[in-house]
Amino acid sequence: MSILIFVLISYILLSISLMKVFEKAGEAGWKGLVPGLNFVVWSKLVGRKGTYAAWLLFPIVNIFIYAGLCVDMVRSFKKYSFWHSAIAVIYAPLAFFYLGYKKEETYDGPTLEKEAAYAQQIHEAQQSGNGRQLQKLIAANPYKKGAVREWVEAVVFAVFAAAFIRMFLIEAYVIPTSSMEGSLLVGDFLFVSKAHYGIRMPQTVLMVPLLHNRTPILNRESYISKPNLPYKRLPALEKIDNNDPVVFNYPEGDSVYVFPERTWSVNDYRRGTVAMGNEFHNMAIQSGRAPLVVRPNDKKDHYIKRCIAISGDSLQIRDKQVYINGKPAQNRKYLQYSYTVSFPNGAVNQRNFEKWGISEEDNRPTRSPYIRVMYLSDEQKAKVQQMDSSIMIVPVDYGAEGNSRSNLFPHDPVHFPNWNIDDYGPIYVPKKGVTVKISPENIALYRRIISNYEGNKLEEKDGKIYINGQEAGQYTFKMNYYWMMGDNRHNSEDSRVWGFVPEDHIVGKPLFIWFSTKNASIRNGIN
Repeated sequence: MSILIFVLISYILLSISLMKVFEKAGEAGWKGLVPGLNFVVWSKLVGRKGTYAAWLLFPIVNIFIYAGLCVDMVRSFKKYSFWHSAIAVIYAPLAFFYLGYKKEETYDGPTLEKEAAYAQQIHEAQQSGNGRQLQKLIAANPYKKGAVREWVEAVVFAVFAAAFIRMFLIEAYVIPTSSMEGSLLVGDFLFVSKAHYGIRMPQTVLMVPLLHNRTPILNRESYISKPNLPYKRLPALEKIDNNDPVVFNYPEGDSVYVFPERTWSVNDYRRGTVAMGNEFHNMAIQSGRAPLVVRPNDKKDHYIKRCIAISGDSLQIRDKQVYINGKPAQNRKYLQYSYTVSFPNGAVNQRNFEKWGISEEDNRPTRSPYIRVMYLSDEQKAKVQQMDSSIMIVPVDYGAEGNSRSNLFPHDPVHFPNWNIDDYGPIYVPKKGVTVKISPENIALYRRIISNYEGNKLEEKDGKIYINGQEAGQYTFKMNYYWMMGDNRHNSEDSRVWGFVPEDHIVGKPLFIWFSTKNASIRNGIN
C-alpha cells in the first residue's frame, strides 16, 4: 500500500509541475492536470506527435517511453548534461518544478525538431564543402556528447533494458538438480517465458539489477523487501495444462537458511530433514551461525517441475502410477525411479554412464563398493543390465519399513497414515472459488494455504478452527493451486514434500535449452 501511495503522490506532483512548464511553453497550465491530455501536450512540446502518448498505455514499453519524454522535456529547456537527464528520469517532478518555477529557465522549443534541424545544417555544410562552417557548427553543437558519456549512457541503457526484459519477458535459468532428469539434465540452461502464463508484475521494487536473490562474493540478499507491491498478473497467453513443465518460486522458501550447497527452509529444519540430509548444516543452524533469511514471494528460489495436476483435479498415486480424477495419468517416456544395483563381479565401469544420461547425482555409492543406489529410466535400466548379466537391479520399495518417507505433505501421519512417495493420496488440488469443509482431521492439508498463502489468521484450539477470530467449518479458496512433481520420481523434492503451489508463485514456461554443461560444470565439458 505504501508504494501505491508513493506512486499516486508522485503523479499528482508531476501534474502540478507540468502546469508551470506548460505555461512557459505557451500552453494553458490547466492541461497539465488533465490525465491523458497532459501527456499528449507533453509529447508535442518535445517534438513528437500527440498520438505518441498512446504508447504509455502499453505495459513495460511505457517505462521506456516515459523516460524518453522526461529527457526530451529537460532538453527542450536547454538542459543537455548527463545529470539533468538522470534527475529527470529518476524523479521528473523535481526537475520540472525547477524548470517551471525558476524564472531564468525558458522553453527553447521542441528539442527533437531543433536537433534534427541542427543535424541538417551540419549535413549541408558537409555537402557544400564549407569546412569553416562545418567546424563552427561542430564546435558549437549543444547536442554533442563526449565519448565517456556515450559509454556511460550505453551501459546504463543496456543494464536497464536487460533488467526489464528479464523481469517481464524472458529470463535465463539453469537446472541445478536431477529432479527433472530424463527431460532436463543437470547443467541445462533454459530460456523461460514470463508472458505465457501471464506476466507477474514485480512485488519487490528495490533490488540489484539482473540478480535474483543473492549477491555473489558478498553472499547477501540482493534486494530490500520494503516497500513492495501487491500481487498482480497480466492476462496469460495460455493456461497451465496437465504435464506442462513450469518454473515457479519455492513455496516453502519464505523463511530459509542459505548455504553454498543448497537452501533449506525453516520447515525442513523443524521436520528434521536437514539433520538427515546434512549434519554440518544442521549444526550451523542450531548454533545460530546460519541466520534465518525471510524472503518475499518473488524472491524465493526458482524451481522447475512438471505440473501433474491443475486446480480442481483430484490426485492419487498407487504403486508409482499417478491417477488424475480417477484415470491413469500420461507417463513421460523417461520417468526415473530408484534401484539398488549390485555388481557381483567387481566394481562397475562407469565410462558410459554420462553418455546414457546418468548423472553423478543419480549414481550414489553405498558402504559396499559393489552396490550403488541409482535413479534410472527403463531405457537406462536396460543399458546397465546389458553390461553384465550378473548385475542385479532391484527397485527400492518405499512402502517398506525403513524406506518410507516420513517428511511427506501434509506432515500429519495420524490423519494421513501409510502415505509414501509411491502410494499417496487421494488429495484435492484447490481451485479458486471452491469451498471445502475443514476440521482438525483435514486442516493439515489447508493450513499453509489459509495462513501463509492467503493471509488469514488461523487458530486451532479446543478441537475447533478459527479464521480471523471466527469459528470456521469451511473455507473458500482465493487462488488456484497446482501440484508439481519431478520426472525423477524418487529423487525429487516436490509437492509430495511441500504441498500445493499457489498461482502467485508461478514464474513462467520453459521455452528451450540454449546451452548445457556436463554435471552443471563447464570444467566437465559441454553436452
